[in-house]
Amino acid sequence: MGQAKALAEQFWDIQINGSHVDLLPLFADNAVFEDPAIGRVEGKPAIAKLLAHLDKLFAGNPPQFEVLEIAGDETVAWSRWIWKRPQGDVEGVGLYRVQDGKFISYRDVFAVPENLADSS
Repeated sequence: MGQAKALAEQFWDIQINGSHVDLLPLFADNAVFEDPAIGRVEGKPAIAKLLAHLDKLFAGNPPQFEVLEIAGDETVAWSRWIWKRPQGDVEGVGLYRVQDGKFISYRDVFAVPENLADSS
């Protein structure tokens, strides 16, 4: 199994079973995090702030995900997932670039639902 695929699998294990803050060690100092609902976040300190904010936002009601598929090699990986929401499921894809065992690029791709504010 490639390094990038293994890191993506670790990411999803934490995402499903832990808190967002627990994801921080997976990111390189110069990582870029991109999400259509959040925007572009650059650097580990900014990513740490974002992950802490997500934990507060979803406190007591963490988002529920189903991972459909993860594939990758040593430097790139991708995943297909579903965010299970009472207001309607959101399907997406995660794209990951890895260097020295850490994410240097993390990008989610999905159609942002109109009722995203009602996600909790």
